[in-house]
Amino acid sequence: MFPIRYSKRTITDEAQIDAFLKHARVGHLGLSDGSEPYVVPLNFSWLNGCLYFHGADSGRKVDLIGQNNRVCFCVTDEYGTIADPVPAMTDTAYMSAMVFGTVERVEQPEEMRDALQAMLDKYVPGYYPEPLSLQHVIKYRSSMGSAAAVFRIKPESITAKGNPPSETHSFYPGRTLHMDIG
Repeated sequence: MFPIRYSKRTITDEAQIDAFLKHARVGHLGLSDGSEPYVVPLNFSWLNGCLYFHGADSGRKVDLIGQNNRVCFCVTDEYGTIADPVPAMTDTAYMSAMVFGTVERVEQPEEMRDALQAMLDKYVPGYYPEPLSLQHVIKYRSSMGSAAAVFRIKPESITAKGNPPSETHSFYPGRTLHMDIG
């Protein structure tokens, strides 16, 4: 694992990283067949120290996982732009985490249900009056006739960094340099 170069932005607080991974909405799964990288944006859930995502049970992503199950999953949230009178000091407020590990298909229906329920709770909280049933998970078929495949990433390492928003320097439409140097 490579150290974060801009070390003052490193985040090591596990509770902060855990909360971030539970609430961030989109991650990017990095795969490789050995000669070409392939990155896929995905919805995901963070449950019991693992990342979960789902999709069709066939296709390029599934093929690449079969060839090489070592992955990187990158999650980023952008919180706005930080304005500065010095152009080179203009910056972005953000948090990001990179999860390095191995991915495998989840075979146990109960674990599949729990991961999918965590996604429903995250993306459509309170929408369904009842929890996801095990029968629904087992019997579900897409419009193309395929079963849902659920995958688990077991982290071997996680790095995170961030730059918090600035109360005094956050850019907003209409803000100008003349307002800052007055």
